[in-house]
Amino acid sequence: MDFTQLTSRRHLRWQRTIIWMVVVMLVVSGVYLMVGELFINPFGQLSSLENQLITQLRLPRLLAALAIGASLAVSGAVLQVLLGNVLAEPGVLGISGGASVMMVILLFFFPLLATPIGFMCAAVAGAMLFTLTIVSMTKALRLTTTRLLLIGVALGILASSVVTWAFYFSDDMSLRILMYWLMGSIGGASWYQHILTLITLPVLLWLCFQGSTLDKLMMGEMHAKQLGLDVDAVRWKLILAVSVLVGGAVALGGVISFIGLVVPHLLRLALGSENRYLIPISALAGATLLVFADIVARTALDAAELPLGVVTTTIGAPIFVWMLVKNHDAR
Repeated sequence: MDFTQLTSRRHLRWQRTIIWMVVVMLVVSGVYLMVGELFINPFGQLSSLENQLITQLRLPRLLAALAIGASLAVSGAVLQVLLGNVLAEPGVLGISGGASVMMVILLFFFPLLATPIGFMCAAVAGAMLFTLTIVSMTKALRLTTTRLLLIGVALGILASSVVTWAFYFSDDMSLRILMYWLMGSIGGASWYQHILTLITLPVLLWLCFQGSTLDKLMMGEMHAKQLGLDVDAVRWKLILAVSVLVGGAVALGGVISFIGLVVPHLLRLALGSENRYLIPISALAGATLLVFADIVARTALDAAELPLGVVTTTIGAPIFVWMLVKNHDAR
C-alpha cells in the first residue's frame, strides 16, 4: 500500500469519526431532553407542562452544555498546540480561575455592569490575562511539563484565594452566585444567557478551520516561519480566541475542569494529531461528554442535583493522573 492510499484511508477514518460523533451527539441530546424528574415520551402527545419543561428549562440547558463542552474541548486542543504540552487545559492551568476572578471583581466593585455581557467581558479579560502569563512564561523560560503544571496550579490557587476572600465578604445573594461559579453548574441557564453563545459560536467555528495553521505550529516556530506563517500574529489570534471561549464558558456555566484535557488527548491517542480534523471532532466530543455529564448530574440523586463541575472532575481526575504517570514514564 503506497503513501497516497494510506493518507486516503486515514482521512476516511477521520471523516467517518466526524459522522459518528454527530450521530452520538444527537442521540445523547435527544436522551437529555427526555430524562429528568419527569420523563417525557418523545413519541407521545406533549402536554402543556411537558412542552414548557422542554422549551424553557431543558432546551436552553442542553444548548449551554453543548456550547460549554465544545468551547472547553477546543480551547484545550489549541492550548496543547500553543504550549507544546499534551497536559495543557484551561482548568488545570488556572485560566478558568482567572476568568472567575475577574467576574468576582465585577460583581463586587461594578455591580451595575453585572449582566451577561458584562460578565462575559470580565471573564474574557481574566482568561486572557492568565493565558498571556502562561504562554509568555512558557516561551521565555522554556518550561518543562512539570514546571508548567506547577505554575498553572499556583495560578489556580491564587484565583481560588481571591474567590475565598469574596466568599468571606459576600452577602447571601452574592454567596449563592459565587457557589454557582465555583462548583460549575448550568442549572440556571436561560435563553437570555445565550447571548454569550452567539458571541462564542463564531470564534468556535473560526478555530475549527485553523487546523492547517495549528499543524504548522506543531512543527516548531522555525519551520512554521519557513512555511510563511506569521507566528506572532497567529499566536495572538489564538490566545484571544481561547480567551473568548474560556471566558464565555465560565460566564455561562462556572468553572468546569478536565473537558479540555481529556477529550483532545484521548482523540490524539485514538486517531492522530491532524488538527484540521481533531479540532472539529474535539468540539463534537466535548459537547457530547458535557451533555452526558449533565445527565448524570441531573439524575444521579433523587432529591438533589449534583454540581456539573464535580461530575467532570470525577471523570477527568483519574485520567489526568494516568496521563501524568504515562508522561513521566515516557521520559
